[in-house]
Amino acid sequence: MQAIINDVVQWATHLIGAWGLPAVFLLMLLESACIPVPSEAIMPFAGFAVSEGTLTFVGIVVAGVAGNLVGSWIAYAVGYYGGRPFVDRWGKYVLLRPHHLDTSQRWFDKYGAPVVFFGRVLPIVRTFISLPAGFGKMRFWKFTLYTVLGCVPWVALLGYIGVKLGSNWEKIRPLLHYVDYLVVAAIVVLVVYAVVRWRRRRGSGPGAQREAADASPGPESGA
Repeated sequence: MQAIINDVVQWATHLIGAWGLPAVFLLMLLESACIPVPSEAIMPFAGFAVSEGTLTFVGIVVAGVAGNLVGSWIAYAVGYYGGRPFVDRWGKYVLLRPHHLDTSQRWFDKYGAPVVFFGRVLPIVRTFISLPAGFGKMRFWKFTLYTVLGCVPWVALLGYIGVKLGSNWEKIRPLLHYVDYLVVAAIVVLVVYAVVRWRRRRGSGPGAQREAADASPGPESGA
């Protein structure tokens, strides 16, 4: 499998070098349509092209997000109209692993529609989450909105990494999948921070102050 992925990466980078933005769009479309073309290689190489002056940062982000969206629409439609039996039968022909789909299905079943948004930065879930969204008949407009909002930061981050790394992007390509885990860790930290702040505000709000006043002994209680 890894040998196949390496061949795909070489083909993808060659395609971007030859076709530019249309190739970025096509490759990101394939990734979101559950074809094993890793965005961790596509967007950093596109960022490298930006550092070389052959592409623009805005251009690669727009092309990457648009490709992700269209590819997600395709996967969503397959899930919506074909259902899980269809995907289980034909998914092997695009190297779709059942346990990857099972992981995405569990996330969708547990968290519902919001996972289409924050799942775009999670390993495995990112690529396959459109299928269970289709299985569950999620509303198309909500699916589209969450997909775009989730794709923008991920695509921009990978492209920016490529811009900063320049020609060194390929040397650290085997490590790029760790970006997934860094993003997940950052999300967890932000969520915990938000919850802690919310609880503190709730504890110091007018309602809490009234409760404290009600609970405090009155002047007659000490008599």
